[in-house]
Amino acid sequence: MEMFLDYLWVFLIGGFICMIGEILIITTNMTSARILVTFVLVGVFLEGIGVFDYISDFAGAGINVPIIGFGASLTKGAISAVESQGLLGVFTGCLTSTAGGIAAAIIFGFIFALIFRSHTKK
Repeated sequence: MEMFLDYLWVFLIGGFICMIGEILIITTNMTSARILVTFVLVGVFLEGIGVFDYISDFAGAGINVPIIGFGASLTKGAISAVESQGLLGVFTGCLTSTAGGIAAAIIFGFIFALIFRSHTKK
């Protein structure tokens, strides 16, 4: 029963984040790219003030899998690199902590670009 409740919370939190994104798409003139950047910045902000880990302990993949988790990972990497390398760590820590996700996005984007043909929305 406890595992079911964990999955339920993950689903509800992740669904709520996606619902906010859909509401922003429908009710505002924000582009998808601006909404994506907004969610990344929310993750950066939550990690920066130190509450992302508490939310992550509760929500699990519901907060980590959406783009908010990517923003938090960027910030976490930058903070740890600044502590060990100084100011240069601001630039290197972000990329080091998210290199796997960035590489996967590039590789899969390339593969899908080879398989499918892009076209303009009508």
